[in-house]
Amino acid sequence: MARFEPPSVADRLWRFGRALATDPVETLRYVPEEISRRREHPVTYDVDTAWEEHLHGLIGAPWPCPEVPNAAELWETVARELQQCGLAFGRHTYGGYSDADESLARAVRCVVLHRRPEVVVETGVARGVISRYILEALEQNGRGHLWSIDLPHPFRPDLHPETGTAVPARNRRAWSYVEGSSRRRLPRLGRQLGRVDVFVHDSLHTMRNTRFEMDRIGRILAPNGVMFIDDISTHQGFALWTRAATDITTLVCPSADGEGLFGVVCANGA
Repeated sequence: MARFEPPSVADRLWRFGRALATDPVETLRYVPEEISRRREHPVTYDVDTAWEEHLHGLIGAPWPCPEVPNAAELWETVARELQQCGLAFGRHTYGGYSDADESLARAVRCVVLHRRPEVVVETGVARGVISRYILEALEQNGRGHLWSIDLPHPFRPDLHPETGTAVPARNRRAWSYVEGSSRRRLPRLGRQLGRVDVFVHDSLHTMRNTRFEMDRIGRILAPNGVMFIDDISTHQGFALWTRAATDITTLVCPSADGEGLFGVVCANGA
């Protein structure tokens, strides 16, 4: 895979100007996020190398998990299908952003299968790898629905046709795609749903946005509900939120390729 080269300052300004002309409301919401990055710093965590066993213990599921081989097979299937569509797969292949990490995808799938949730919410879709994992699990359960909030890459309109490519038509019956940023869409969706059983944060990975989403979902997270927060080591959002929260148990998990971390928050049941 070719090494990702970030765009030049001139290219970024040109893309911002084009996005501003196309969708000024959503584009301007990026400005405070970029400003907030100046206050961010990497965080060092105690990483749980036995996180899968411990996660299954927290949700009362058997370990070793009989679903692990099926998750690996699904990963190979998704990779093959995307490649057949002529799409690269992995880190920094979606306009500088990355497809889902395999460990995170497997963790989300296991929780959905074992907990059998009715209400699942994710932020960030891109090509829909995590969405596919969730929807396959919901179909296997025979219950539940996924709501996905996603703002297609605002600075790369050429990538918009790739949105949700990993999700075939047969998996879309239990899926509601909500276009827009989580700042605009999550508060209203939260009020409509009233309760969330499983939540996956995989949208804009800034401290400000991460804490916003965790705050909103934390208010309506079901007893024994689970939140997954991707890319927690690049800023202090996850650490600050979990430090202030009560009645939760957390795990810090390594990504499959070792390049990042994701966090898990389990609400302690009432």
